[in-house]
Amino acid sequence: MKRISRRWAALCMTGLALAGWQAGAVAADAARRPNILLIVADDLGYTDIGAFGAEIATPTLDKLAETGVKMTDFHVSPFCSPTRAMLMSGSDNHLVGFGDMAELMTPEQRGKPGYEGYLNERVVPMAQVLRDAGYRTAMAGKWHLGVTEESGPARRGFEHSYAMVMGGASHWGDQSGIVATDPNKAPKAIYRENGRSIDIPRDGFYSSEAFADKLIDYLKRDEASGKPFFGYLAFTAPHWPLHAPEADIRKYEGRYKAGYDALRKERVVRMKQLGIIPADTPVYEGHAYWPKWESLSKAEQEAEARRMTVYAAMVENMDRQIGRVLDYLKARGELDNTFVFFMSDNGADGNSVYDVGRTREWIQKDMDNSTANTGKPGSFIEYGPGWAQVGMAPFKLYKSFMYEGGISAPAIAWGPGVGGGIKRAFAHVTDVAPTIYELAGTRHPGTEYQGRSVLPLRGKSMLAYLRGKADKVRGDRDVVGWELGGRKALRKGDWKIVYANQPWGSGEWELYNIARDRTESEDLAKRDPARLQELLADWKQYVAETGTLEIEGLASRPGYSNAGKYYQDLAHEAALPPRATGH
Repeated sequence: MKRISRRWAALCMTGLALAGWQAGAVAADAARRPNILLIVADDLGYTDIGAFGAEIATPTLDKLAETGVKMTDFHVSPFCSPTRAMLMSGSDNHLVGFGDMAELMTPEQRGKPGYEGYLNERVVPMAQVLRDAGYRTAMAGKWHLGVTEESGPARRGFEHSYAMVMGGASHWGDQSGIVATDPNKAPKAIYRENGRSIDIPRDGFYSSEAFADKLIDYLKRDEASGKPFFGYLAFTAPHWPLHAPEADIRKYEGRYKAGYDALRKERVVRMKQLGIIPADTPVYEGHAYWPKWESLSKAEQEAEARRMTVYAAMVENMDRQIGRVLDYLKARGELDNTFVFFMSDNGADGNSVYDVGRTREWIQKDMDNSTANTGKPGSFIEYGPGWAQVGMAPFKLYKSFMYEGGISAPAIAWGPGVGGGIKRAFAHVTDVAPTIYELAGTRHPGTEYQGRSVLPLRGKSMLAYLRGKADKVRGDRDVVGWELGGRKALRKGDWKIVYANQPWGSGEWELYNIARDRTESEDLAKRDPARLQELLADWKQYVAETGTLEIEGLASRPGYSNAGKYYQDLAHEAALPPRATGH
């Protein structure tokens, strides 16, 4: 009861004066174009915030959800950069440059149309559309849509930008990257401010705090212009390596010692109480490939509990930084006229980077991954498949898969005229851009921009749906497809087909009625072959429209998006004593 009381106290006493948010938002002057605040969390699981069932303290997001809209059927790509590409473009990742992750493209893919590895010139990005419409534009955080200066945010519509342009990095000021090609040379993450490479402060830097600081600073600079703003706050939390301030970590000490299954059960109960999932929802309890909690040694359990403790601390800290940004807007009288959209970029991450390049050798040489040092500077700890499955409860699997656990994301919309509690209709990340354009009173340029051919929007505006004037975003015959790294899926109304390589799937197309079975527990492919063939015909059309390359055996290539050695590495790291010298 004490834990619950503290959470509700935080909700009630936060300096944001949260209780007055929605009333003010509804009363905003309809003649003023709204500000836009787009917030993206990195690898956040479906159940990792309080409003979606977590025990983690996220009072800012919880209040946004309580007074705005919780979207329980919002879908993304199973990987981060393809999601961000679709978010910024409103089109399919295979058309805009991310037919696969730039870091994982094969020779057969690289350089083909739609596989450039950066947001290509066929895209008019969201920031550019809004800037052309008279918005001031600023971003802080993870870009991951091209590492060169030419492909960075400063060239794609952002007047102000403070960007970590790669897929991940240390959250501390050491500025280390996440993939090593030489174990004797630490990888360095690339940061750019307004297009110019920078070194971040060595001391006093923590990613979530720094990104919130920068966005607030950028918004302050142009206050006198009178223009509405588009702010893009793209956290790198809670993406590994798991790092958090010690004060945040201490709040969760001992909380996760009961393990995966206990936390999953606890969250599922809370999800049902909150109305996130129906009471009769079956729960996917993890792939048989992974060990159960009780099979781990005491040292391994302690190491895993510490990892989840740090992860929870990262999420709480991120929520607090969002609160700081909203605090600033409220103090300036701008919050009531701001549309906020929050989402995660993919499912929680149960994969491992250790086998990419020579990363494992570098980590074992340079990092103190003892349990005592987990989360501190000088550590490099991943999340792992056990906790990732909990984060995606009740769904199947996690990031990198086309099952619901890989492509379902928590999403919250809040702002003028937006409300209604829980919204359960299907929506997709490509729907965000057209929604924002409608809010801003502008339009995407269509098929031509500044004398060149560009891609039109594929997404659909959610605005009428978010305002309670429509029951759905898409019709029952609308088709949405996914493909990444050889894993595939297609959704049409209540039906979905999905393909995953063995041992994760059957190695054949599977068919599910998602309206009745969102945990994908009953494959209907053999019982309804006509439906399967209908959706396979839709799949072929999707491939033709998007230029998707179907390469045999792609999903089974060695080292691709798996965590095959995670528990071997866990056993090794759990036995490590802290290094005497520290970092």
